[in-house]
Amino acid sequence: MMEKFVKIQLSGGLEARPIAMLVQVASQYESSVYLETEGKKVNAKSIMGMMSLALDNGESVKVITNGEDEQEAMKGIEEYLSDEKKQEL
Repeated sequence: MMEKFVKIQLSGGLEARPIAMLVQVASQYESSVYLETEGKKVNAKSIMGMMSLALDNGESVKVITNGEDEQEAMKGIEEYLSDEKKQEL
């Protein structure tokens, strides 16, 4: 299991479209992927769960990955959250 705090650097934060993209990124991996903030932990592969976090640009969130490809999953999620250009894909 891996845990890492990541600062969200997406202009506009995590609204509907960027959340959908994040769910797609998380779903590429076999590992479980969770985001945790303010005591709330949600499955990053669940669009409804992710919407419930209401995260904004500049906030830090704990990313938790666990499974065979946990390192790749961590890297993919971190790259997506840390790169404004990714949300335009």
